[in-house]
Amino acid sequence: MRKLTYFIACSIDGFIGDPSGDGSSLYQFVDEEFLEFLKTQYPETVSTEGRKALGFHDAANQRFDTVIQGRASYQLALDVNITSPYAQLRELVASRTIEESPDPNVELVSDDVVARVRELKAEDSELGIWLCGGSQLAGELIDEIDELVIKTYPIVYGSGMPMFGSDFAPTVFALDLVRVFDNGTLVRAYSRTR
Repeated sequence: MRKLTYFIACSIDGFIGDPSGDGSSLYQFVDEEFLEFLKTQYPETVSTEGRKALGFHDAANQRFDTVIQGRASYQLALDVNITSPYAQLRELVASRTIEESPDPNVELVSDDVVARVRELKAEDSELGIWLCGGSQLAGELIDEIDELVIKTYPIVYGSGMPMFGSDFAPTVFALDLVRVFDNGTLVRAYSRTR
């Protein structure tokens, strides 16, 4: 069974973006040390355009072969005329408002995203599934998430978009790893306790 991993960036106080969902203020912490971590451990989580610009467009996928994201997360790419932001992966977008996929590499999931994720998890593959965002989709998929990899940047938002847009439902995960970067960024990995 493949794992669904919520690999997400957030502020110290647990927000993945400001109240409008914009998390661009977190980018200031992607320095040389952190970028090297991404390039070697999670190269597939850097956008296709970013990989080209940074010179590692041909890096092999290390952990994931599929990405699923919500409509609002995908809209960030569409706003800059990118229809396949993660072309190195099979891309799924959970959306009830986009009627037709703007790209052959992007599969739209308009209903029962939980069932579709369960199908993906049952596939035969050595690589997992990356839940890219956003908050509402993570809340909808909380029971399917097997692993959290949280990149916590040294900034406080005060308010904003939470990691999980869901009802109160305590869910326990076990800490597997903590890595501290010189700029104060933390990466924590957790496994679901079932």
